Amino acid sequence: MMGPRQVAQSALFYEFSIEDHVPPDHLLRAMDRFVDLGDMRRHLAPFYSSTGRPAVDPELMIRMLIVGHAFGIRSPRAWLVVRPSPGMPV
Repeated sequence: MMGPRQVAQSALFYEFSIEDHVPPDHLLRAMDRFVDLGDMRRHLAPFYSSTGRPAVDPELMIRMLIVGHAFGIRSPRAWLVVRPSPGMPV
């Protein structure tokens, strides 16, 4: 049943701000400035089905591959391990 909020809901959600975690001079910011994948969805749209579960965002997948290559992340399981780089707050 929907009704008025009884308790603060901020405890139910994980708040994350990329601005708070990535320093201004980090390699990820430089990569973001130079990698433009804005047309990726439009070019790949004919290959995605309109039925079933939504697919992984192609722009996100390409960005993950580029970042993985730049930081030496060779295994998909390694993405599950949080490894802050030097200079990043934990």
